[in-house]
Amino acid sequence: MPRLFTALEIPPLVAGDLAALRGGVPGARWIDAENYHITLRFIGDVDDALGHDAAMTLAAIRRPPVSITLEELSSFGGDKPRAIVVKARADSALAELQAEQERLLRRIGIPPEPRKFVPHVTLARLRGASSSSVAAYLGARGYFPPMRFEAARFVLFSSRDSVGGGPYIVEADYPLRDRKALSAGARELTAYGR
Repeated sequence: MPRLFTALEIPPLVAGDLAALRGGVPGARWIDAENYHITLRFIGDVDDALGHDAAMTLAAIRRPPVSITLEELSSFGGDKPRAIVVKARADSALAELQAEQERLLRRIGIPPEPRKFVPHVTLARLRGASSSSVAAYLGARGYFPPMRFEAARFVLFSSRDSVGGGPYIVEADYPLRDRKALSAGARELTAYGR
């Protein structure tokens, strides 16, 4: 039974820059750069039939490419930190892409996502890391220069039972096209499960 989620991939050059931020926090499990992504919608553990339905439903999305700005090195979890992340600016195009996925997936019976959408790239998962060591790590990094890229597609990823962080498999990809290409109509779709 696969665990599915949709995401934007991080281009290799940007991923390389983010990977340079690794290290210096006891209790951190750093994510491999090739597994960096921005989760749009966690779907969860589903059977093959629902996975296929989700893949086909997502193919209805017609949107232009999305400009992404990674702008803040941060952490999640407050006094009990659980992740070191780089937050992305939640501009309207990104929020609308995520909201459309939420609506479409709920229509086919996938339960609503209970968490607020906070676009980010997880750099490390934390177990037993103290809030002071995470604060020291963030403080030592100082100013985070914004990193920008354009997402030309979103993907449906699967992962198998693990503690998170990959490896992830692209089950389907969905191009984000400019207005001319959107009006032309044709789309390629990597079939789920092939």
